Amino acid sequence: MQRYSLPAIVLHWLIALLIIGTFTLGLVMTDIPGLTPTKLRYFSWHKWAGVTVLSLATLRLLWRLRSKPPAYPAGMAPWQSRAAHGLHGLLYVLMFAVPLSGYFYSLAAGVPVVYFGLLPLPVLIEADPVLKPVLGALHYWLNMGLAALVAIHVLAALKHVLIDRDGIMGRMLPFPIKRGVYK
Repeated sequence: MQRYSLPAIVLHWLIALLIIGTFTLGLVMTDIPGLTPTKLRYFSWHKWAGVTVLSLATLRLLWRLRSKPPAYPAGMAPWQSRAAHGLHGLLYVLMFAVPLSGYFYSLAAGVPVVYFGLLPLPVLIEADPVLKPVLGALHYWLNMGLAALVAIHVLAALKHVLIDRDGIMGRMLPFPIKRGVYK
């Protein structure tokens, strides 16, 4: 079975780890009461991670547009192939929508985003107290949608490993595995 290219594999796992970390940090920071130095630091880290996810997702999309992914196994049911394509498409959309909604939420709150405290990102909208809660809710629900899709993606991968044993997960692992290795 063909594997993804090394750049695709590296970008996949970097983005996956960043999404999980950024999501977790978002949950932790929003549970901290008040406006403490720790909470402010976590918000900065959360924003930096979000900008990094957006940057890496852009690289990944550009790579994906240039490089055809490996084919699914011949025995894979057509509905599974369509579901996988749809799920991957939604994951790509949310890899862009989540950080962009957070960026605009921050701007609507009147807080500019300064990447790693060094590079100010453009202020594309002015502070807007009416738009702020709308963008906050949008960012939250897009995150919940992304978390649900990531969970489905992981469960589907585990199904291929534990039930189908078709080696499909080996296409994206950083190390090669043989088909049926989990029998």
